[in-house]
Amino acid sequence: MKVKKTKKVNRSLGGNIILFTLLAVLGAFMALPVVYTVVQAFKPMEELFVFPPRFMVVNPTLKNFRLIGQLTNNLWVPFSRYVFNSVFVSVVGTFGNVFIASMAAYPLAKIDFPGRKLLFKMVTVALLFTGGVLGLAQYIIMAKLHMINTYWALILPSVASTMGLFLMKQFMEGISDSIIEAARIDGMNEFGIFWKIVMPNVKPAWLTMIIFAFQGMWGMTGGNFIYKENLKLFPTALAQIQAGGIARAGVAAAASLIMFIPPVLLFLVTQSSIMETMAHAGIKE
Repeated sequence: MKVKKTKKVNRSLGGNIILFTLLAVLGAFMALPVVYTVVQAFKPMEELFVFPPRFMVVNPTLKNFRLIGQLTNNLWVPFSRYVFNSVFVSVVGTFGNVFIASMAAYPLAKIDFPGRKLLFKMVTVALLFTGGVLGLAQYIIMAKLHMINTYWALILPSVASTMGLFLMKQFMEGISDSIIEAARIDGMNEFGIFWKIVMPNVKPAWLTMIIFAFQGMWGMTGGNFIYKENLKLFPTALAQIQAGGIARAGVAAAASLIMFIPPVLLFLVTQSSIMETMAHAGIKE
């Protein structure tokens, strides 16, 4: 009786070298904008407009960051107020987005009720609309609710994210129904099932939502809803500083780096958790 030999799946050394080279080139290409953003922030004025652009600093300086501090002293409200506004709106909007999207996704994924498929089709259709299309409708709604010039005008539209709802619903469908049914038999209510069973098993989804939601809200200006100076966001203050033209090119580069840092730090903090959970999470029948 012949024993069937199994083929070993393996790449040659040459294939590994080619693959590694392609990945290295692609990674370097994707890193160039990040490197350029960091380098520009530390360039003196005479190096900012050198052509072709250089990805290195000959005489690094912190003058651009000092100029930001000097210019912000002349603003109508303290610079710390702009920072607080952006941090508050970004944090509240991000966690509100994750919580509301998760709660809305749970019944769509795990509870059979009339109209469930129709509601999910409405969600998928809503994914096609961009922020520009919804801008006028959102302004009218916020004006009718008397929320113009309040934090709610920025937070509420961001909380109702169809992309987050779609993402959470797709992840929740991968959870075993038998686990949920066992919890119901044991007497656990629906909110307990959602909070103690479903949410821990969709950790990659809500960590990913946190990253993208925070990134979107941190870069938001809110100019369509906020007109009071003490409620304006951090990007608006930086835009006012950068409006000085070429003379403030260095300040603009430093401001871009400042705006770039918080989302990157958030990603670095959550990256290991996302990778670990994606590798080990999941329940099979």
